[in-house]
Amino acid sequence: MNSEIYITGVSGQVGGEVQRLFPHAKFITRKDLDLSSRERMEFFFKKNKPEIIVNCSAYTQVDLAEKEQELAYAVNCVAPGILASLCNKFIHFSTDYVFNGQGFRPYVETDTTVPIGVYGQTKLAGEKAVLAANSNAVVIRSSWVYSDLGKNFVKTMLKLGSERTELKVVADQIGSPTYAKDLAQLIVDHGIKSWNFKGGLYHFSNEGIASWYDFAYEIMKLKGLPCKVLPIRTEDYPTPAKRPHFSVLDKTKIKNELGITIPHWKESLELCLQKLS
Repeated sequence: MNSEIYITGVSGQVGGEVQRLFPHAKFITRKDLDLSSRERMEFFFKKNKPEIIVNCSAYTQVDLAEKEQELAYAVNCVAPGILASLCNKFIHFSTDYVFNGQGFRPYVETDTTVPIGVYGQTKLAGEKAVLAANSNAVVIRSSWVYSDLGKNFVKTMLKLGSERTELKVVADQIGSPTYAKDLAQLIVDHGIKSWNFKGGLYHFSNEGIASWYDFAYEIMKLKGLPCKVLPIRTEDYPTPAKRPHFSVLDKTKIKNELGITIPHWKESLELCLQKLS
């Protein structure tokens, strides 16, 4: 069965973690397959006949997406929709940014989606394309993903924390940090080694909530860095794309259906920082 499992986006955080946990799958890089070409995707997968495709490829540059709208749409919507149509079982990742963040309770899968930026809009379009193309497809929304792989908030904070004595971080955007390894473990256990999903939308992040300030503060504390973290408001740190103020995801559905326990974000952060050290 291993030859029937294909993973795209191996150079990313989630794809890289999946490769570590399940190296027997077939991992596809951009050199192997041009995901911007419908013809090449159709030829490649009709030839190889995959049973499962896990799509870890994504355009994740939230601010740059405001300028590169066509590219973001192609990567986050068009390609996933095509891939979903070329296999029996398909797993795709989406984001908490499909919500506008104006609520004050964790979002469930059936809540109304109102993305406030191009990135969130393209990811929402990708969800719809995937679910329309394949009734067995699984879309997992996650949030604030980090790892010891690639570029992410944790690595940025460690770098700045070692260079500066003081750091200002936004404190009025609330979400849940997610360790990419925990997300990858979910996929390997319930989507690769065995298929336990029903088609549709799921939410997954680590347990607990935090602001970016809380996240940064915990990073400095766990690493023993002397850098002082100061809380600021979103308006004090303007960015090209708007971010949701509250985008905590309710994970009741995935926990109940799969019978899983999800680690708290502080616990997983400590494990990641141990790897980075």
